[in-house]
Amino acid sequence: MSKKREVQEYTIDTAAQTMIRRAEELGVDTAFSRADAMSPCNIGGAGMCCKQCGMGPCRLTKSGDVGVCGATIETIQARNLTRAIAAGAAAHSDHGRDMAFTLKAVANGQTEGYAIKDVAKLRRVASYYGIPIEKRSPEEIANDLADLYISQFGQQRGEVVPVRRAPKKRQERWKQLGVIPRGVDREVVEALHRTHIGDDQDYQHILQHAVKTAMADGWAGSMIATDISDILFGTPAPLLGQANLGVLKKDMVNVVVHGHEPTLSEMIVAASQDPEIIAYARAAGANGVQLSGICCTANEILMRQGIPAAGNFLHQELSILTGAVEAMVVDVQCIMQALVGLASRFHTKIITTSPKVKITGATHIEFDEHHALTIAKQILKLAIDNFKNRGEVHIPNEREDLIPGFSHEYINYMLGGSYRASFRPLNDAIISGRIRGVAAIVGCNNPRSQQDYLHTKVVRELLKQDVLVVQTGCGAIASAKLGLLLGEAGIDQVGPGLREVCETVGIPPVLHMGSCVDNTRILTVLTQMVEEGGLGDDIDQIPAVGLAPEWMSEKALAIATYCVASGAYVIFGGQSPIGGMPDRVEDSDKVLKYISQGWEKEYGGKLEFIATPEKMIEATLAHIDKKRAALGLPAWEPNKFGRSGDAKMLQVEALPLEKRRQAIYGLAAD
Repeated sequence: MSKKREVQEYTIDTAAQTMIRRAEELGVDTAFSRADAMSPCNIGGAGMCCKQCGMGPCRLTKSGDVGVCGATIETIQARNLTRAIAAGAAAHSDHGRDMAFTLKAVANGQTEGYAIKDVAKLRRVASYYGIPIEKRSPEEIANDLADLYISQFGQQRGEVVPVRRAPKKRQERWKQLGVIPRGVDREVVEALHRTHIGDDQDYQHILQHAVKTAMADGWAGSMIATDISDILFGTPAPLLGQANLGVLKKDMVNVVVHGHEPTLSEMIVAASQDPEIIAYARAAGANGVQLSGICCTANEILMRQGIPAAGNFLHQELSILTGAVEAMVVDVQCIMQALVGLASRFHTKIITTSPKVKITGATHIEFDEHHALTIAKQILKLAIDNFKNRGEVHIPNEREDLIPGFSHEYINYMLGGSYRASFRPLNDAIISGRIRGVAAIVGCNNPRSQQDYLHTKVVRELLKQDVLVVQTGCGAIASAKLGLLLGEAGIDQVGPGLREVCETVGIPPVLHMGSCVDNTRILTVLTQMVEEGGLGDDIDQIPAVGLAPEWMSEKALAIATYCVASGAYVIFGGQSPIGGMPDRVEDSDKVLKYISQGWEKEYGGKLEFIATPEKMIEATLAHIDKKRAALGLPAWEPNKFGRSGDAKMLQVEALPLEKRRQAIYGLAAD
């Protein structure tokens, strides 16, 4: 059993600290206390345990050990990692499949409450694949696109079509290495087959298919999901939102949506604004329904509707501890089974909605897009009926404003406007050195680390070094809770060059790009930067790094691997799942070295696990500077910029008239 931590060691979020103290007062377990009580297995944690057949489990603990079948440490580690990547790819891609079927149903008028909201994006995406768009209705185009996207999951031969949106040079490399997926399901099934007892036993060959499986996520399943979400619910653009537990309202029915499916959350948003539901809530003694989100569902409705985020992954239990939540409505992924037991101590109803997910003791109301609005109203009325059962309420005061909604389309627009939309200004800012490079800081919370600390520590330090930060998922909510997703908040903490760019364009130094499935937006941005020119002809030449400081899920491993395959350097915090025990077992880090050094030779990207934020920051900056040098760009100089652009003009305008003339025209005072 590990040492019990102090509350402030669990999280840097003061709202979360308040609720953890309340849990301790009530004698209630949370993920934080359970992490302290649970000692992880060091053999399994190093990837050196195999349980793929009934002859084991086999635990390899010293040099020369092999499994009952003779499997070596590196074979076992490669199999374990590949199976985790397959599970992560399956989760995200299954989400994409559901979105494709929803698009098909909407196109054929078979749903309730849905419509095609972004016809321009529908036409643009269809044109990528040669689907006719002229003189055709949006529904006709959507039907053909849905059919194409549905086919990508079961396709047995050929190549998934979204890969054609990658840089040409990257596509050529993938073809040479044989990692372009044939179909999403095809690669996931083969990953499980290859890692079955007695199959693939060369660790590098196993990991080649791990890359192919991850590619089926990033360049197919997840990209499809993002495309369709934008088409159906609107492509995100900046708007004002709020984050943290203080968004819950004492005088309203609080419904928290948690999970990953926007089809459900978008319809609950619509239902909550229906006059019938508002009147029903007022009749129950409340002033209305207050919706908020947890995890990636929070990001989905935050960036499109401005619905507040109650928090990220580790806030799901804490929101119930407030006593103010009438219902938590969940669908798929990242939902703790502990919620039901915790909710039984309060009045909160846990409502599962996906045919894929049931939790013992929860209320199950299966969601069906064909009757979406009716079901959403049913769920909300159940929550409203529960308002009378509410007991003592403890809602923290903490909440922060933020600006989410930076889709790759909006970034393109904001850099050039309606008539000159372009990534040229971003590329030029990097070329000149105003922006040193770009960091994508994404991923989960992990209760084995201090919640939000690694995310925000890395963000803040990189901003000081003129590194532009983009974020998705729980990492974005971590920064939001500290006010880093506002233009005026934290702008005085960024480097002078980056500050000039942010002030000139009118953006915060941290751009919220969506949910974890929307990491494909980052791939699209990198591709467009390549196509714009000046930063090489492939993604691996761009001064950019991806980081997941508090990762915990199999989805994160799939995301990391498809980003590496795309040419990115990816850094994970915490423990490696295939780290081995070099101090006890010779060569137990072969796989760890291969996904760094071996993958870098093959793909130009690599995956490394770095425990401390200081080392993460050091490695990030070193990589960015290395890529700048390789492109022949000037070395970053921290004091070179900061006296031009909007910042200088604001200073000039504050001067007396005669000094203002001198500053602008170089004229002597009269």
